[in-house]
Amino acid sequence: MNQHITPTTPLHAACNWSLDSLKAQSWVKNISDASSSTHYPIKLLRYWFMFNLIKQQQQRLGRPLRVCEIGVDRGQMRRYVQDADFTELACWEAVDYKLQPELNESGYTKQIQANVDIPEFGLAEKYDVIIVLHLLEHLFEPEQLALKLSAALEPNGILIGGFPAVPQIIQASRQAKIRKTAANFGHVSTFSPERVRNMAEQCGLHLDFLSGTYILRKRNFFLENCKGWVRLNLLWGALCPAFSGEIYWSMRK
Repeated sequence: MNQHITPTTPLHAACNWSLDSLKAQSWVKNISDASSSTHYPIKLLRYWFMFNLIKQQQQRLGRPLRVCEIGVDRGQMRRYVQDADFTELACWEAVDYKLQPELNESGYTKQIQANVDIPEFGLAEKYDVIIVLHLLEHLFEPEQLALKLSAALEPNGILIGGFPAVPQIIQASRQAKIRKTAANFGHVSTFSPERVRNMAEQCGLHLDFLSGTYILRKRNFFLENCKGWVRLNLLWGALCPAFSGEIYWSMRK
C-alpha cells in the first residue's frame, strides 16, 4: 500500500530548502497580503512549497517541464515562480472557472476556462506537473478530480497541492460541520494526512512528500523577519503535519 512506501523526498527536506525566493515576491505579497511587511511571511509558504517541488521535479527529469495549474486565481503561483527566476518550462497552462485580467501579465502559455467540478471535465493533454493549490477543499468530491488529473500525468509526473489540515480523528465531523454553513465556493472538504495518503492510493500514485507549515501564523509578526523562526515552523510541520495549520504534498505517477 502506498502509505508504507518510503517517500522519495524525506519529510524534513523542506526545512533545508532555501527561503531566499520569498524575499523576491513583492507582486505576490501585494496580491495575497498587501499589509504584510515581513521578509518571510508564512502565508506565502504555500507558493514556496510548490516552487521547490517544481524545481525538484525539473532536476529529476532533466528537461523543461510541462505544467498545468488548476484554480489559478490571479496567477500568484505562476508569478512566484517567474519572480524567483525559474525558467525551465516548456509550458505552463492555467485552468479556472473564471479567468482574471491579471493572468495576462503572469506568463501563462494558455488559459482554459472550465468548471472542474462537473463530470465532463478532463484535461486533453499530459503534463509533468499538475498543481491544485488550495482548490480541493472547495470541492465536495475532491478524490474524483484527483483521479481525473492523475490520468493526465506523464509517466513520472507529479500532482502537487495543499490545503488546511486537521487531525484524522476530527476530519469527518469537521467536514460535516462546515458543509452546513459553507458559502458559495467556500470550504466544504477537510483533509488529514491520512486522507491525503488514501487519496494517493486511490489514484494509483505514490505519495512522494507530505509536510505541514506552521505552529503560529500572524500577520506582521516580527519573527517572520527571521529565517530561524520560519525553519522552526517548518520543522514542526514536518514532525506534526496534522497540527500545523496547512499541509502540502506531492504524488508521483
